[in-house]
Amino acid sequence: MGIYLNPRNTDFQRAVNSEIYVDKSMLIEYANKKLNTEQQFICVSRPRRFGKSMAANMLSAYYNCKNDSRQLFCNLKITESDTFEKHLNKYNVIRINMQNFLNESHDINEMLGFVEEDLIDEIKEEYPDVKYPKRETLIKVLASVFSCTDVPFVIIIDEWDCVLRESSIDDEGQKKYLDFLCNLFKDKSYVSLGYMTGILPIKKYGKHSAINVFYEYSMTDAAPISEFTGFTESEVKAICDRYDKSFTEMKRWYDGYRVNNDDIYNPKSVVESVLRGGFNNYWTSTETYEALKVYIEMNFDGLKDTIIELLAGQKAKIDTTTFTNDMVTFSSKDDVLTLLIHLGYLTYDIDTKEVSIPNYEISEQYASTIKVMGWSEVAESLKRSDELLEVTLKCDEKRVAQLVEQAHQDNTSILEYNDENSLSCVLSLAYYSARKTYTIERELAAGKGYADLVFKPRANNTNPAMIIELKYNHSTEEALDQIKNNQYADCLKDYRGEILLVGVNYDKKTKKHSCKIEKISK
Repeated sequence: MGIYLNPRNTDFQRAVNSEIYVDKSMLIEYANKKLNTEQQFICVSRPRRFGKSMAANMLSAYYNCKNDSRQLFCNLKITESDTFEKHLNKYNVIRINMQNFLNESHDINEMLGFVEEDLIDEIKEEYPDVKYPKRETLIKVLASVFSCTDVPFVIIIDEWDCVLRESSIDDEGQKKYLDFLCNLFKDKSYVSLGYMTGILPIKKYGKHSAINVFYEYSMTDAAPISEFTGFTESEVKAICDRYDKSFTEMKRWYDGYRVNNDDIYNPKSVVESVLRGGFNNYWTSTETYEALKVYIEMNFDGLKDTIIELLAGQKAKIDTTTFTNDMVTFSSKDDVLTLLIHLGYLTYDIDTKEVSIPNYEISEQYASTIKVMGWSEVAESLKRSDELLEVTLKCDEKRVAQLVEQAHQDNTSILEYNDENSLSCVLSLAYYSARKTYTIERELAAGKGYADLVFKPRANNTNPAMIIELKYNHSTEEALDQIKNNQYADCLKDYRGEILLVGVNYDKKTKKHSCKIEKISK
């Protein structure tokens, strides 16, 4: 067994041994169906720390012909598959992490040379009796081994896109790298399965998209294998039951990635939350705010407006088709937003073609980033949100109106303020800090209509629930009457206690806000 050719099962064994291990072995059944078919090349792109490497290690352990992996898989779901025995430990596996080669190289040419040299050395050592050609290349060596042994290769490349992410300005080097991948895989009889993982989908490079032999499964379209990278809702519920954790809080903090029809949770954060006994920014803390800042401050028309609307809880329609799958070529705000989907900072609904901020952890990262950027007016609104919640709970109608008015003035240059929807956006931003203790829902079905903003207290929060109705060129009295007449309080089904009914109106003529608050009990 070598380092890259038929490596030991150590890495996957470590995953299985972990206190929290989620069985993703049915990915193997899907891969088995693709062996030696036109669909035998699979490229999975996900944000960092979403379980890509674990899946690659699992496939390596299963197919590796130099290991006996039966015991390792004996308690996993894949053993129930009809294909389990057929392909278990039947292939030569090449398993490489391209990031490691890039780290020890000065340029891409040297990196590719290292890959070829190391793999050829290991292959020749493992198969010394094979007759190799005089002009040795990796492709010819692989073909020679297959011709002699009839044992095909499963080639697994982790971090395949590191060259595109870290050598983004080396256009010629990137093309050489893509040519290398194309030559390694395309029309090669020695390959039974190619499996690559990365953060970015395969770069569109004209004729260099020739590695389009790969079928891509990304954050914008991962069907039918979306469940195998990241934790599904049912898997997270099982973890919460096992460790007596609040599923509601887990969902608020780490859910929100809508990948086709599956709700996917960030596995890094879920595991950290359970093992550390709390809820915190575990995934985003592994990078500085600079990772997000560099993209959201790009000077594209409408990008700033959209980011603020997303932070306020809104969704935005985008076109993902113009994205060229790299981190430097942007022609519109949609390209930037599409990159943020692949990086894990936004989620994408394939049915509605809309993006949104997935969860509280990511929302906090946006808020922290904005506070250190030049968006002072937005940062001020976020800072004042603690006071706004405080005075609302005190039923200080005059001060609530003043703070809402200030939030409006702060964001006038960003958000067009001409209807109840834009007023709702400003209010959502103004009450940002309330998300720590409340679940805030917009346009929630309630009674005979839809409540504009509903604040449901979280566990261990003794503050009252709140229903806020917004009016534009009407009156606060009309707002409260609408809440009561349409029975909006019915949306708080399991809640018992005090409810604040808050009416906010904006008078376009006077450019003034007014507020009226009533208390009821349920």
